[in-house]
Amino acid sequence: MTTQPLGAKPILLAFSGGLDTSFCVPWLAAKHGRPIVTLTVNTGGIDAAAAKVLEERSQTLGAVEHHLVDARPAYFEQVLKYLVMGNVRRGNLYPLCVGAERVLQAQTVAQFARQLGTDVVAHGSTAAGNDQVRFEVALRTLAPELEILAPVRDQAFKRPEQLEYLQARKLPVPPFGAAYSVNRGLWGVTIGGKETLVSETCIPDAAWVLTKDAFTHPHPPERHTIGFTAGVPSSLDGKQLDAVSLIEQVETIGARFGVGRGIHLGDTIIGFKGRVAFEAPAAEVLLTAHRELEKLVLSARQARLKDTLASPYGDLVHEGQHLDPVCRDMEAFFVSTQQRVTGEVHVLFRPGVAFIEGTSSKYSLMKASKGAYGESAGEWTAEEAHGFSKMLALPGIFYTRAGRN
Repeated sequence: MTTQPLGAKPILLAFSGGLDTSFCVPWLAAKHGRPIVTLTVNTGGIDAAAAKVLEERSQTLGAVEHHLVDARPAYFEQVLKYLVMGNVRRGNLYPLCVGAERVLQAQTVAQFARQLGTDVVAHGSTAAGNDQVRFEVALRTLAPELEILAPVRDQAFKRPEQLEYLQARKLPVPPFGAAYSVNRGLWGVTIGGKETLVSETCIPDAAWVLTKDAFTHPHPPERHTIGFTAGVPSSLDGKQLDAVSLIEQVETIGARFGVGRGIHLGDTIIGFKGRVAFEAPAAEVLLTAHRELEKLVLSARQARLKDTLASPYGDLVHEGQHLDPVCRDMEAFFVSTQQRVTGEVHVLFRPGVAFIEGTSSKYSLMKASKGAYGESAGEWTAEEAHGFSKMLALPGIFYTRAGRN
């Protein structure tokens, strides 16, 4: 039974084209009697062919309009740049390959809602996931006047029920149907299925998206050189590229070698443990390469203090709190540390591995010293080295002496 319409203005639906948002289009139209406008915010993984499929799917599902906004450059500048500078990973493993973009997507939705002149927006998040929090924290911060609908969460629809709803109406169903939930962005892909609902099992090989044939049809080794300028990825094999293009090309290279596969087990925003498979070839390569370049040019104290900020910054981004002003403070520190993070990193790709063979920079702290580790002294004498070791041992000597009294 249809309820009374909320009004004549359309409902703006954040549309990924997956099962949840596909279901939302006809269900919201039938439930509220309002036209549905879909908006896809492209933060990566959507080429021209995929964009056409999304538009056709939206129209077939019953949306009166579909819009696509390319937010990849903004996503890099506002979020990914700082994840690289901070070498941010969650649980020392997961590079926030999907989820980090939700605040930017919510920001775009809020802006578009104002342009459209509507006061109601919708999303397809569930009650058991992190995205509901990320979207709604950002939307309420940016546009508290908007009414937010989340039918999959609020009506507790299960994936098989949504699939049945669409099939009964002969409406298009995403390729994975109800079996797997796949999210893709510029920083990678996440995959959820029955195997990730428990801690013991891995998803089958056929469920991987980017790296599916990497190990069954292995490629011969390849060498590539990645350049950074002030901490920002800037070149590939000597060719200057904008960051988005570079990330996409490194993803293609890394994917064919199966680099960046993982399964992340960690704490969700809503308080219980969650598990998700991910593929992040570009993130894995760039974070590893960037970290190695930093080891060459940063002081020990710079690197140590950066490490203390990476985890809390990653937590804030992961939890949809990226709009908190403390993130701007952390980002300012990251940028300050990157002034000398300029140079090249040489990477050897083999199946499952991106091995850092070496790195070079005009700001190299190795080259700045006249000494050679383990070989010859530089700005110090053997006698000074002997005295240094003795002085460094004094706290331990005093502690031992005091214990004998």
